[in-house]
Amino acid sequence: MILLRITTAFTPRRTSVARSSLIFLSTTKEIAPHQVTPVVFPFQQIETKWQAYWHQHQTFQTPSRDLSKPKKYVLDMFPYPSGAGLHVGHPEGYTASDVMARYWRMKGYDVLHPIGWDSFGLPAEQYAIQTGAQPADTTATNIANFKRQLQMLGFSYDWDRELATTDVEYVKWTQWIFLQLFKKGLAEQSEVSVNWCPALGTVLANEEVINGLSERGDHPVERLPLRQWVLKITQYADRLEEGLQGLEWPAGTLSAQKQWIGRSEGCRIDFGIEGMDTEKITVFTTRADTLMGVTYVTLAPEHPLVLSVTSDEQKDAVTAYVNEASSRSDLDRTSSKEKSGVFTGGYALHPITGERVPIWVGDYVLGSYGTGAVMAVPAHDQRDFEFAQKYGLDIKWVVEPADQAELDKTVAFIEYGVNVNSGDFDGLTTENAKEAVTKRLEELEKGGTQINYKLRDWVFSRQRYWGEPIPIYFPVDFPEGVDPSQQDPKLDDCQHTIRFDQPIPVDEADLPLKLPVMEDFQPGDNPAGCLARARDWRYFQKDGKWFARETNTMPQWAGSCWYYFRFLDPKNSKEAFSKKVDEEWMPVDLYVGGAEHAVLHLLYARFWHQVLFDLGYTTHPEPFQKLVHQGMILGSDGEKMSKSRGNVVNPDDIVQSQGADALRMYEMFMGPLEAVKPWQTSQVAGVVRFMNKAYNIVVSAAATKYTEMGDETLRLMHKTMKKVTEDIENMSFNTAISALMVYANHLQSLEKIPMEAAKTLTLMVSPFAPHLGEECWSILGHTESLAYEPWVEFDEALCVDTTVTIGVQVNGKSRGEISIAKDADESTAVAAASSVDKVQVQLDGKEIKKVIYVPGRILNLIAK
Repeated sequence: MILLRITTAFTPRRTSVARSSLIFLSTTKEIAPHQVTPVVFPFQQIETKWQAYWHQHQTFQTPSRDLSKPKKYVLDMFPYPSGAGLHVGHPEGYTASDVMARYWRMKGYDVLHPIGWDSFGLPAEQYAIQTGAQPADTTATNIANFKRQLQMLGFSYDWDRELATTDVEYVKWTQWIFLQLFKKGLAEQSEVSVNWCPALGTVLANEEVINGLSERGDHPVERLPLRQWVLKITQYADRLEEGLQGLEWPAGTLSAQKQWIGRSEGCRIDFGIEGMDTEKITVFTTRADTLMGVTYVTLAPEHPLVLSVTSDEQKDAVTAYVNEASSRSDLDRTSSKEKSGVFTGGYALHPITGERVPIWVGDYVLGSYGTGAVMAVPAHDQRDFEFAQKYGLDIKWVVEPADQAELDKTVAFIEYGVNVNSGDFDGLTTENAKEAVTKRLEELEKGGTQINYKLRDWVFSRQRYWGEPIPIYFPVDFPEGVDPSQQDPKLDDCQHTIRFDQPIPVDEADLPLKLPVMEDFQPGDNPAGCLARARDWRYFQKDGKWFARETNTMPQWAGSCWYYFRFLDPKNSKEAFSKKVDEEWMPVDLYVGGAEHAVLHLLYARFWHQVLFDLGYTTHPEPFQKLVHQGMILGSDGEKMSKSRGNVVNPDDIVQSQGADALRMYEMFMGPLEAVKPWQTSQVAGVVRFMNKAYNIVVSAAATKYTEMGDETLRLMHKTMKKVTEDIENMSFNTAISALMVYANHLQSLEKIPMEAAKTLTLMVSPFAPHLGEECWSILGHTESLAYEPWVEFDEALCVDTTVTIGVQVNGKSRGEISIAKDADESTAVAAASSVDKVQVQLDGKEIKKVIYVPGRILNLIAK
């Protein structure tokens, strides 16, 4: 057999796979495969070839559902297309989901594996402002670059379903969902105390404010009450917690969601206010048993009663304190170790004893959480304890350990115990005291049982340009006696009032409501947002009356709340998605994305989903059945990749020098998918060597077409098939690749490589290195893609070892090993041991007096 190397260009017009660039011509002389000089896998040529083939033949187009077959909906948290493009950390999750999509196709599933772009948001707008370009233009450029990078990595996405949240048709249906929320009473306006950043011209989340400054740009932030659109997610708090049951999610994410929802059962308590008969301070507590230990009450700086309860002597101090607190975010205030406050000069009245209780204002209490007020029991709450010590306030001990251990009064006692110093409640255990105090409050009509949540309603407004316009408008009123037909509110001198109290939804037939093109879309100091300057867009006439559009836009979260639905039906112009595709493809079977979205994105998406479920648009109560977080890939210095650190690695460089398959396989081989791992470019060479080895194994097998297989190879093949199959099912990709490397080393050691062994290697490699897999499949003589080839099947019986290696001892000391059948009897084991040289030396001239034999484990010969 003579091996000739020729170069053949891939011709897209061909309907079958182009044969390998290696062809074999028969002669009368046959040579062993290892006489063939090993070659390097020509990744640049091969990767281009197969990507062109997949594109031409639409290999990964989503099939029409065959309901006789199982399905898998495999989804990535879709990327935000920044100007920087991908770094090598980004493809890790995409590669993991792609491995599963390819594996499940080969297992006979109908697979939906789409991709799109989360393309609205503040970063794109800021970049456009800095460059003087339109965000629509910069976003399109960024998407094109991201798409190029994902395609060069060979991901098996159905590109026909590609979408962006900025697509006009997508915006239309996002706005349509908002209108359903509005009609259901779940979207309403409210005056909310928010983090307003004048420099950025928008409201910021608590997490975006650090020490009173914006995370982006370090601009001053102030707390302001603003008219905001709010989504009433709290109405779904119980459903959102209950729905977590049965989901295959990481334990940490489930816990984070529950903590964010923060359901707690406790007691509402009403404190009267000295000198104010009609007002009261309401608190919520889970420790009603400690009520008799209250020594002060603390109000949030933004509590509506702060100024009312403040005495004239304390007015200046309280006002200054409230103003200072307004510059700090909720996160800042609650995370600070140093608690601060000011006495208001006012007093509350204890609901049971009627005692005067001093009222303080403290920034560690949030107006946006609970009732905005807390009853302080410093003896039994560490935060209150530290506050009381700082300001010299009373500490009253009302609970002591049930086991009568000495009470440590240098810290708060927060455990359960027995009530003391509590009047009628003395001697009651904590649980019994809770019940008794709550009952007494109910009798006095000053409180009672209540369920509370940490979860707050979702502030949905953004005062920015680059977001979906909220499809609401309002009537415009003019001064009495003015003829509206002669007025134009677009003019500076036209006096008018926008009736925000009369919101009107845009007719669904008029969707989408498009953004106006603005030359100047920079934020200003007007909380109405920059769209308020687009007067020709904002004001319009209808039936002879003037109206004004809402100038707030939706947050970036809006588009990512439901994109998984639109992927089912991206070309549908009549509805967001049909019931048919919902029934066929939902829920998402595997959702892969970063742990940074453990709470907000996942909570918001689940909320929208449950609303659509209630409205009958989906038959599935939860959107994401299984969730996996890939671990972060750090720079080689062990730090998070960033331009400022200079440790960013561009995947383009790795693909150009070593290939897309090498990048994919290295990222899956680095360690467990969920682990944090440092990138080491030098280590990519290890998987390159394996790929070259696998390539040459297939070339050698194809050259000989050898079919016989020894028992050792047969058993290793089936063990490897089992190991790789089970590891992929568990998404343990690094150990699956390790097994393939062991298998390849064995095959390379053979004089002749069986075709069947090369075939199984090819099939198992293909989800990780699809270009290599396709090329090897072609070399083995196949004329079509292996994308839908049946996955390997192992024989369980061949995965069980028939022989076992055990240690041999003479008089308790190890002298060697023997390999025998697992069920070998004692005489067979002794005979095998007697042939071991070191054992023979120890037995020479001695008689075996006793044999200790544990089949499959050890043989000990006692000789004298």
